[in-house]
Amino acid sequence: MNPETFAPKHFGWHYADRVATITLNRPERKNPLTFDSYAELRDTFRDLALDQTVKAVVITGAGGNFSSGGDVHEIIGPLTEMAMPELLAFTRMTGDLVKAIRRCPQPVIAAIDGICAGAGAILAMASDLRIATPRTKTAFLFTRVGLAGADMGACAILPRIIGQGRAAELLFTGRVMTADEGERWGFHNRIVKTEALMEEARALAAGLAAGPTFAHGITKTQLDMEWAVSLDVAIEMEAQAQAICMQTQDFRRAFEAFAAKQTPVFEGD
Repeated sequence: MNPETFAPKHFGWHYADRVATITLNRPERKNPLTFDSYAELRDTFRDLALDQTVKAVVITGAGGNFSSGGDVHEIIGPLTEMAMPELLAFTRMTGDLVKAIRRCPQPVIAAIDGICAGAGAILAMASDLRIATPRTKTAFLFTRVGLAGADMGACAILPRIIGQGRAAELLFTGRVMTADEGERWGFHNRIVKTEALMEEARALAAGLAAGPTFAHGITKTQLDMEWAVSLDVAIEMEAQAQAICMQTQDFRRAFEAFAAKQTPVFEGD
């Protein structure tokens, strides 16, 4: 991937100052996802895992909404006509998108305004950080269309963000989580004015991109891998991870800058 020339077909892309911005851009339909956009997003995040130039990612939606989820006519309708092998291929593909977001080393920031529903809510959930506006309405709508709340990792990831009981309520009922609830429950890291959303998200991304990005990747990996291990194993994993980071030039730069009473300039190596 060359982030400066990358031109996706199914979403917007902007790259500047080591930060990539992905914009879901079908505003007339509240930015729904299609078979093609799911696949292209999955492939993009897989490519980002190998990219050395993009240091942080912002994902957002055009036209005052984040995403309304899977397109009713372009996804849900066709799914009702598919046989089991096709259905399983689709659900595995959507799950692969979440895995690709979690496995890319770059911090992913969801900048959420307006509707954030269904698969759109999953994209926000899969991100590392979430910034919302007072207008943000998040809903895991799967039971509303006769499906389980267990979709794209929701039963694994959402309880770890907001707690088992709150996650169960949202996944059983499909009701809207307001912006205030989302912030109070820990789903949203912060709420900002609508007009300041992208400025705040890009400023956060720029700050992360200017930090020790190799160490950020290690942090993201550990946050994911330590879900399923004992405390003893987690502590040993972190000991090894930190020893690896102590071999980086960024660690040396930070020490030398501190000793010289200067601000370190990190380069990600």
